[in-house]
Amino acid sequence: MAEKEMTMREALNLALDQALAADERVFLLGEDIADPGASGPTAGLSTKYGHDRVMDTPISEAAIVGAAIGAAIDGLLPVAEIMIMDFIGIAADQLINSAAKLRFMTAGRTTAPITVRTQVYGGLGTGATHSQTLEAWFMHIPGMKVIVPSTPRDGKGLLTSAIFDEDPCLFVETIRLQGQKGSVPTDPGFSIPLGQADIKRAGSDVTLISYGRSVLECLKAAKQLQQQEINAEVVDLRTLVPLDIDTIVESVRRTRRAVVVHDAVQFAGPGAEIVATLQAECFAELTAPIERVGARFVPTPAAAALEAQLYPSPTRIVNAVQRTLATAGAHG
Repeated sequence: MAEKEMTMREALNLALDQALAADERVFLLGEDIADPGASGPTAGLSTKYGHDRVMDTPISEAAIVGAAIGAAIDGLLPVAEIMIMDFIGIAADQLINSAAKLRFMTAGRTTAPITVRTQVYGGLGTGATHSQTLEAWFMHIPGMKVIVPSTPRDGKGLLTSAIFDEDPCLFVETIRLQGQKGSVPTDPGFSIPLGQADIKRAGSDVTLISYGRSVLECLKAAKQLQQQEINAEVVDLRTLVPLDIDTIVESVRRTRRAVVVHDAVQFAGPGAEIVATLQAECFAELTAPIERVGARFVPTPAAAALEAQLYPSPTRIVNAVQRTLATAGAHG
């Protein structure tokens, strides 16, 4: 399979381009996604496919998602964009009470195959109302699938799967990863199944479980830990719903220690569910309590120096690993 070095932005653009080319039912809608205003993953697509398939909409998140649901019920495969994740709450009723429940409410006769792309701006000094990482909200909703890629390869493969999935998918993109480069298969048939975690680094002493941007912080932490002769395994969840429990349980049973890391607020964040699952499945094998490293429980400050203290960093992750090792030693 041919591969090409490209950025995350280019990989997502390629996934959208190939989906539009492969199936006439696919169309895009959202705010400023058409040329000449498009500057992200949708750039160039309205010029190539026309404004009837790459549609600029008014600034109304509820209208964007509502129109997507209606189109999906009518047999289309809409890809809606909510430009900034902080504003997805305006469309929450459409997602939670319409899209996520449609299969159940119709006894399986009708589904809502919509993909909602949204972007997290955290870490760019955009302030308290333009920086939130809110995927935990939608993990709690039966019927929703939640996807957060960390690499260009995963971005292309997972977005392709989401577009053609029968259920509503929330696809979370991290703006700070848009320029990240990696090798990406260019084959239109390339996809990554939802619900399959990926071991980004093999290890034997502790499992670092993460997704999205914080996977990169875990890999940096693993390098630092290697200098201390601590061999960390890094598991990239890739999708939060469905959650690949088998992979994380197998890893933690081997390493016997775990740290869960995410950019979402730590309190009641995705890590809480993961830790609860691991405690139930791996209790007999664990040699130390599982640690969590998430964003601090405060609104996001706009000042760069303060914001830098909010999110997981290699230092915070290394410190958490050292605590698990110290506890393990104390318990023999």
